[in-house]
Amino acid sequence: MFFKNIPTNWRLENISDTVFFQEGPGVRKTQFTENGVKLLNVGNINSNKIKLSATKIYISEEEAYGRYKHFLVEDGDLLIACSGIVVKTFHKKISFITKKDLPLCLNTSTMRFRTLDDKNLDINFFKFFLMTNTFRHQLQRLITGSAQLNFGPSHIKKMFIPLPSLPQQEKIVKVLDISSQLIEKQKELITKYDLFLKSKFIEMFGDPIKNPMEWEVEKLINLIKPYKGAMRTGPFGSSLKKEFYVKDGYKIYGQEQVIKNNFDHGDYYIGTERYETLKGYSIKENDILISLVGTFGKIAIVPKSFEAGIINPRLMKISLDTSLYNSVFFKDLFYTEGFKAQLLNFSHGGTMGILNLTILKELKYIKPPIELQNKFASIVKKTETIKVKETQKLEYLETLHKSLMDKAFKGEIK
Repeated sequence: MFFKNIPTNWRLENISDTVFFQEGPGVRKTQFTENGVKLLNVGNINSNKIKLSATKIYISEEEAYGRYKHFLVEDGDLLIACSGIVVKTFHKKISFITKKDLPLCLNTSTMRFRTLDDKNLDINFFKFFLMTNTFRHQLQRLITGSAQLNFGPSHIKKMFIPLPSLPQQEKIVKVLDISSQLIEKQKELITKYDLFLKSKFIEMFGDPIKNPMEWEVEKLINLIKPYKGAMRTGPFGSSLKKEFYVKDGYKIYGQEQVIKNNFDHGDYYIGTERYETLKGYSIKENDILISLVGTFGKIAIVPKSFEAGIINPRLMKISLDTSLYNSVFFKDLFYTEGFKAQLLNFSHGGTMGILNLTILKELKYIKPPIELQNKFASIVKKTETIKVKETQKLEYLETLHKSLMDKAFKGEIK
């Protein structure tokens, strides 16, 4: 059922007949060392790149070049994460290794691939095949009852790959490489706009903690609107029990909307009667919303178009006095390296960071002239307008790439 659309001149081969593949060993925590040879981890493979700095797990050189020497990664190996991976993002957990990343040892939940015969299979073609729906659908048929992918060599042995001639594989790789490179360049361009805004903030205001420009410093309580509910966390206790939720009414905003900066997202509501008792937790245009637990310190500004509603206990809202403080300035202040370090220092909760009203009230905030804050906000607005257009272009390129992938594995790229 997965291969009914492949051209008649393509061959259908078992993956195990085309590539060498190997999963890493189950290294125990007691074997971890502070230095030696790095162990590849699922978290090291993201956005089709290897980032070894994401983890600090090693084994001794004695073990790496002794009992685990046959798991040492080689230049040109194709690596994937194969456990605990969300299905829809699996295509990002695939990358080649290069010499600069070596020495490196496979670990459990990671696999590597090499072509058995480069006259039969271009390993780059195989990389793109791993990103197809055809590959994922085969996996999901073998792995039932989970939204995550957890698989190993036993599953790969039962899977197939459609193969055209080697020259046709090379043509497909060339086309898909070009579209992939266009996507990467577009992502880099968007990242540069973010870096520009960060550098512009420092240029105009300096480090907010060191305060080299000697701006006036205030506590947050002196920068908010002087009315009840201007700064508070969402309601706790019995106020927001799930049995009070309704299909339509006043929206309940949580961390997910803030982290994704998407106020259209989410479908939890409360009725009018309960909303009237919780009005102090309601949000207004230009309010600052801050996530408090786990992925804490994320900020969103309530836009003009939003559904009336309240925040839940994992959020804090701040209504700034806009004659003293600009919401856009406040948001970018929070995202400076100095301020983020301060938040990490003051947050508590063990492995899960936690913010609260007390912490944010006690911190000190630089207070440049509002005119300068507004000027910075204007620069941000213009830059974000450009970013929206560039993001739309990125979405177009990603859609185009998906279309080319679909055509490629149907034999429609000649």
